[in-house]
Amino acid sequence: MPGIVVVGATVLTASGLLMGGAPGRPRASAGPSAAPSPGPPPVRPVEWRRCTGLPSPPPDAGPPPAGIRCATVAVPLDYAEPSGETIGIAVIRVPATGGGPRAGSLLMNFGGPGGEGVGTLAQSAGEYRNLNTRYDLIGFDPRGVGRSAPVTCVDGRQMDRLAARDSTPDDAAEEKALADDAESYVRECQARSGRLLPHVGTAGAARDMDMIRRAVGDAKLHYFGVSYGTWLGGSYAHQHPGDVGRAVLDGAVDTRLTGADLALQQAAAFQRALGAFGTACAALGRRSCPLGRDGTEVAASTGRILAGLDRAPLPAGGRRRLTESLGTSGVAAALYSRRAWPVLAQGLVDASKRRDGTLLRVLADLQNGRREDGTYSNLAAAHTAISCADGTDRYTTADVRRLLPRFRAASPVFGAAMAWGLLRCTGWPYKGDDTARDVSAPSAAPILVVGTTGDPATPYAWAPRLTEALGGRATLLTLNGEGHGAYDTGDACVRRVVDAYLLDGRVPAAGAACGPPPRRPAPPSSAP
Repeated sequence: MPGIVVVGATVLTASGLLMGGAPGRPRASAGPSAAPSPGPPPVRPVEWRRCTGLPSPPPDAGPPPAGIRCATVAVPLDYAEPSGETIGIAVIRVPATGGGPRAGSLLMNFGGPGGEGVGTLAQSAGEYRNLNTRYDLIGFDPRGVGRSAPVTCVDGRQMDRLAARDSTPDDAAEEKALADDAESYVRECQARSGRLLPHVGTAGAARDMDMIRRAVGDAKLHYFGVSYGTWLGGSYAHQHPGDVGRAVLDGAVDTRLTGADLALQQAAAFQRALGAFGTACAALGRRSCPLGRDGTEVAASTGRILAGLDRAPLPAGGRRRLTESLGTSGVAAALYSRRAWPVLAQGLVDASKRRDGTLLRVLADLQNGRREDGTYSNLAAAHTAISCADGTDRYTTADVRRLLPRFRAASPVFGAAMAWGLLRCTGWPYKGDDTARDVSAPSAAPILVVGTTGDPATPYAWAPRLTEALGGRATLLTLNGEGHGAYDTGDACVRRVVDAYLLDGRVPAAGAACGPPPRRPAPPSSAP
């Protein structure tokens, strides 16, 4: 499922939150990646070749699509020096299968920061088979991610320790240990990837998208971005409004929100999603869901299970243990999709009744990019580097202590971990750059923004805000439902509307919505 590793998908990775920055702080000067480019750099036509080392699709997805090819597109490391050092951006193409006139290429990003696009498209192309009839599907690893000049910080053994560490300190000694770990992680990133760190921000990645468009020979960029991919798409539209073709931004990010405000809204959205899961779980009855009689009770039980892991981690397969941090990451991972809710319910029952943390640990590994062999993708490293590159604000332990009451009020289960995650850029060696936060593109072709009312990672309120920020003819489609990324939920109405827009250019009417209308409170009775 692409949405699982989205913005996403990385809400509670060892490195912290989805995105960085905070409102109301003085803005530092822009870093090197923000300098204006003197003109579009030259680009060579793409040379496709057989792919190697791709992950296999899940067993229920059928065989991999025929004709998949991979390539590397050379782009400037620093767009302020277009004739200087280059890096390679890894791309993958799933060729159009036929069924109508070819529409061109559809560039896709499934979320992050830090999510890989090459491997994700190889695994999930079947989800987009309707679009694949007329589009070549193109996935890419953004700069600093996966196969595209990856940022590296620590090895697998160190990541195991960091992912399991106590991320909700209870006293001064635990606070110091957490802050020391954050500073040590930053030093490791600088030591191993220093030359890349100033140049991995979203503004540069959006410029890379235009290089890919030119390399594959498309006159316009047709685009499908999910979660953090909506920010990338908005940044592209701002930089290249005349080159925008048909673009879908699903699971929208409000790019004007930063730091604590962004994290607070995410914390509240995850808490609401936990309540929705709890309501569905409780409806199955006590035998299937012995965690509570309603959503509130199930959410409270989940909080108690996670708090108990702080005192006594559980066996979780082999020599591994399920700590509070891993358990919290596992719960968050499952809230991205209703399809994962049965796994979450079983994992919570296993932890509370059988004292077995294996299922929640498996979910946490998925969230943190851990492979079965104990190695990790560079999800956490790239997530940190891109987040810190895109924001100018840095937090201290004193800042977090001051914010903790607001975070705990927003989410008793996730709030404290999200608050302490604000330390991830403390000591970052570069000031960061806010350039990519401007996504205004009033002259661009119509852009379709999609938001889901129960989205845990990108709260629904961000979708109308992104639509407004884009300006011009941007249009909002609402899914009344649960999960992160409306298209990925499989909702038939959403797929009809999105497919009609991408394949035939039919823009939905203002106020278009899918799914059952939200419940409204009953009016007060006028009876005496």
